[in-house]
Amino acid sequence: MRAFVVKEVEGSLHLGVEQREVKSTADTDLLITVEYSGVNFKDALVASIGGRVRRVPELVGGVDAAGVITSSTNDEWPVGTRVAVHGGDLGVARDGGFAQSVYVPAKFLSALPDSVSTRDAMIIGTAGFTAMASVLALEHHGLEPTGEVLVTGATGGVGSHAITFLSARGYLAVASTGSPAQSQWLTQRGAVRIIGRDEIADKPDRVLASERWSGAVDCVGGETLHHILRSLRYGAAVAASGLVASPELHTNVYPFITRAVSLLGIDAVEARDHTRRAVWQAIGEMAKTIDFEPLVDHVVRLEELPEALEKIRNAQTRGRILVQP
Repeated sequence: MRAFVVKEVEGSLHLGVEQREVKSTADTDLLITVEYSGVNFKDALVASIGGRVRRVPELVGGVDAAGVITSSTNDEWPVGTRVAVHGGDLGVARDGGFAQSVYVPAKFLSALPDSVSTRDAMIIGTAGFTAMASVLALEHHGLEPTGEVLVTGATGGVGSHAITFLSARGYLAVASTGSPAQSQWLTQRGAVRIIGRDEIADKPDRVLASERWSGAVDCVGGETLHHILRSLRYGAAVAASGLVASPELHTNVYPFITRAVSLLGIDAVEARDHTRRAVWQAIGEMAKTIDFEPLVDHVVRLEELPEALEKIRNAQTRGRILVQP
């Protein structure tokens, strides 16, 4: 089997395609023939020297994949089932989806709706799963199609999907980006307005900014998240899943106790089965009316992954990079 391998040896990082034997870690693992994978920011962190995300010195990269079950001893997951694979320690502490095949436990699997192809599943990928989980969390909190919903990091995987999903569900999505050249593309995805990173909140000399956003999907973190909190409308919430800017959050309690705002953490790694089912069901409904192809930045082979990871690391993508192993 051909696979993209990440190795750290005596402080040096080695990235490349190798012939590897696909191995299971437990008798209950299922074998998936990978048709597509996708490149995530987390993959770039795994393929970095001395990073904290990768927990073993050597592994096959790829934190998500989509394909078909080709070997199974689990009656609930028969051979031939089309699945998305993501979560847990996939591509972090065990071999991941940048390969022709991968063994995974059943808890990493999500059955794909009939309306979602394996290619679409990886255009959506972990990024799109996170975006839809964010939208559903905001709706559960009480978000309604009144007022504007902010999306930060809008040209990235999570951000571009969030714009698409929010627009399709009738919300007024405002895209915040450091890439103004992509304004037309973001408008085509459904954004009603494009703003710069420094336009999220006003009154920088005050504890609270003007109430602007009925909700927000934040893919950036750090100072950006602080300004979102201080500019949310009364009772609104922000669904946070990103730390591209910083994992640190320096803020105060005023938005929480004077405007009753909420900070909703979104996790795709350890998402429970009921969350996976709800997210993919919602995506399946959207797939009947949405063309996901415009969210593809480009498609790469395993040999082209180092360049793709560098683009992700430097925020030079527009949408998703797909991998066809």
